Amino acid sequence: MEFEIITAGKHHLKYAEEISTLMEQAALQRGTGIAKRSPEYICQKVNEGKAIIALKDQKLGGFCYIETWDHGKYVANSGLIVNPEFRGSGLAKKIKKAIFNLSRKKFPDAKIFGITTSLAVMKINSKLGNKPVTFSELTTDEKFWSGCQSCKNFDILTRTNRSHCLCTGMLYDHKTMEQPTVQIQDRELRWQRFKRFVTLHGLKAKRKMMAGLKKKKEK
Repeated sequence: MEFEIITAGKHHLKYAEEISTLMEQAALQRGTGIAKRSPEYICQKVNEGKAIIALKDQKLGGFCYIETWDHGKYVANSGLIVNPEFRGSGLAKKIKKAIFNLSRKKFPDAKIFGITTSLAVMKINSKLGNKPVTFSELTTDEKFWSGCQSCKNFDILTRTNRSHCLCTGMLYDHKTMEQPTVQIQDRELRWQRFKRFVTLHGLKAKRKMMAGLKKKKEK
């Protein structure tokens, strides 16, 4: 099934009410998680260029948006929803990948994180390079955590002094992700240099040996 998955623009504001309703319904079905986001909030994210929308013949397929915290040091990919009609089509994975790429493009130095109770979302996040972390490794911005107040499990978060809840925190840190690649490239470069050294050294030794044999013959 083919979907149009793009950065949402002003011509997509007409879907804000439907998106808001789907978010509320999804939270009620799960029994956990963040509840409804207002249509006005959805419109704000669209106008800021911080949202991905999926469409199928102009019908809403899904949505996800970006939130920034700690002055852009942390980025959250939030509010992922898929129209029930299109669930099971792999659309959630495509939307998550699109919002992840948009986040990396707009905030290349930020750490990307999220909290979720969905095993499916955790699996998608893991494939994108996110690692499970404790809440202490996430943003300390109070505005982010106050957004959990609309969740039915908010009392668990407060009772544990924000150390854990039913949600799992996942984090993508581009610095730790890129470091192994640099190390591998460095090892490969050193190996190539070593092979060139051995080759050149072998050629020199061979030439020296051939020169010695030539002198013996001349004698």
